[in-house]
Amino acid sequence: MSTLKERWGITSNFQFVIIFVVFAINGSLSARISGYLMRYLGINNENTHWFFYYLVLIVLVLPLYPFLLMVFGYLFGQSKFFFPFAKKMLQSMGLGFVFKNLLKK
Repeated sequence: MSTLKERWGITSNFQFVIIFVVFAINGSLSARISGYLMRYLGINNENTHWFFYYLVLIVLVLPLYPFLLMVFGYLFGQSKFFFPFAKKMLQSMGLGFVFKNLLKK
């Protein structure tokens, strides 16, 4: 745990717990929102092959995740940790241009 705190630049255990809570909320909510979007589009397990169903689900979750991560990181007062993390994710997906000015180092 101490090596992770050192690597992430975290000073307290409370901050460590908040970061994990944000990751948990964000993962659950991005999957839930993607499920709602799929139902809105009429995509479900019954009318779509499992491969395409999960492919669409992943395509919806991946771009949504970093944006929600920034929102919840800000709401929980950890934007200093989550904004660079989200920026790195967006750049790896080729979406770094979206928030180029907002996420400057």
